[in-house]
Amino acid sequence: MPSTDRLLAFAAMSFLLIVVPGPSVLFVIGRALAQGRRAALTSVLGNTLGAYTLVVAVALGVGTLVERSVLVFTALKLAGAAYLVYLGTKAIRGRRSLPAALTGGGATAHGGLRTLGEGFAVGVANPKTIVFFAAVLPQFVDRDQGHVAVQMLLLGVVFNAIALASDSVWGLAAATARGWFVRSPQRLALVGGVGGLTMIGLGVTVAATGRTE
Repeated sequence: MPSTDRLLAFAAMSFLLIVVPGPSVLFVIGRALAQGRRAALTSVLGNTLGAYTLVVAVALGVGTLVERSVLVFTALKLAGAAYLVYLGTKAIRGRRSLPAALTGGGATAHGGLRTLGEGFAVGVANPKTIVFFAAVLPQFVDRDQGHVAVQMLLLGVVFNAIALASDSVWGLAAATARGWFVRSPQRLALVGGVGGLTMIGLGVTVAATGRTE
């Protein structure tokens, strides 16, 4: 197992990376503004599950393929970007129905599962995350101790625990600010549109950035 010093060093690096708003934070904020606290926290959970799936993939060796293949990296990047644009467009088109959705009681479980799935898809399709894991996780593994895959999985738990806490704070803060808009259907429709535009902008950013070599 990694030593305490390695775990603390990795936790510090992870915190510095996570605390700066990135794709997952912007996605959660967009969901919080468009749909509120529950959707934001469900998105955080889905995103975390997706990110940990990437940790498992790296631990099993898949991360090396993505790290070394520009084609695979680009395919994942564009797929994630397209999905974010799709979600943002859907949020904008549905912004007028937000007031009715807040007062309606149907399909709560289905909506929650769908939101969880969308968060998972965004988390697992983030190529920057898998490249980060592929590049950084091996540096904190003590190979002399053996069980390299298990060590990576443990480091992934540390990273995702920090991310879960940080993203939840961002989501709750955005959802709290959203409360002022709920008192007016026009303002609520506006914030729904802003949330959608945030996700579209994030998708465009993801598509336009990354490795070029």
